[in-house]
Amino acid sequence: MTQSPRALLHLLYNGAKAVDVVEASLQLGLLDSLEGPSPITLAELSAKHSLVPGRLYKLLDCLESLGLVKREQDTDALASARYRAVPGLREAAQAVVGPQSRERDREKFAWRKLHGRLPEVLRGQHSISPDDFDWPLRTPEQLEGFETSMAVGLPPILESLRQHARHLWRDGMRVLDVGGGDGSLAAHLTREHPTARVDVYNLPATQPLVERTRERFDLGPSRLGFVPGDFLQEPLPGGYDVLMFVRVLHDWSAQTALHLLKSAWAALPSGGRVIICEEFRTQERLAAQFFWTYFLIGVDSCVSRLREVELYQRMLDEAGFEQTRVLGGGPFELVTAVKP
Repeated sequence: MTQSPRALLHLLYNGAKAVDVVEASLQLGLLDSLEGPSPITLAELSAKHSLVPGRLYKLLDCLESLGLVKREQDTDALASARYRAVPGLREAAQAVVGPQSRERDREKFAWRKLHGRLPEVLRGQHSISPDDFDWPLRTPEQLEGFETSMAVGLPPILESLRQHARHLWRDGMRVLDVGGGDGSLAAHLTREHPTARVDVYNLPATQPLVERTRERFDLGPSRLGFVPGDFLQEPLPGGYDVLMFVRVLHDWSAQTALHLLKSAWAALPSGGRVIICEEFRTQERLAAQFFWTYFLIGVDSCVSRLREVELYQRMLDEAGFEQTRVLGGGPFELVTAVKP
């Protein structure tokens, strides 16, 4: 169902209440019942979960207004109204409003410094203080907060990498995770590919975070390594079969992204592979990225943007890579190419 502008704005204004409705539905188990094989009546739903029918009806109206539940009713009798959730609702609710969601993690950032002051921000009269968030990241506290937040969003990336594993990995591979955060992605990859060695290439200040991840996963330096460096100032290190850019290139200008891909080409041997994984520009991804888009209105030094996948295909061609492929079908598209 497509919302009219006025209906959408009504819902947005009541956003906190809408989230409360979804959270309650998730906590009560209603979403499991609503995603059953067939529609469920209000009478069945209220009895199953010990809820007051008239009150439950209103909550279901709230879910219906959000486009999350569909209702079928032949009469005005509340008990016989039949409901069914849109496919994937419970999984989506768990990801967005569940206790371990990325949105909850993002609340630690200083977005409230912008709230209600966007006209001033857009005129250049107010911004996020570098003490709250700077780019490139400046303090150990900023690094830890940002890299920890990035690790929260790894599950869909890991799922996409697993789905296309046969196209990406081989036994005994050496992988460099460029800008690899606190090492969580690298640790998962070493666990899933026991013959692999995965190194994180990141700013020197992130080394304690990677060491902490290494301990948490019970991995030695020979399996999960750390290479300190600054890819804005130095060439990428060689000696690897695969170089990965996971949610990295979109944080920099197109010129810097192209420079990094050319640096990857120079570092890889013939037959070496580059992998790009990030949120390419679609309506769904724009919605998922809303927090950062809003927050970074107040941070001029970060040019983070969602780009169309075709732009990276052209960059890879310009950098000298061949056999460029876009691997879709998972939560994230992957772009992979080979150095001839």
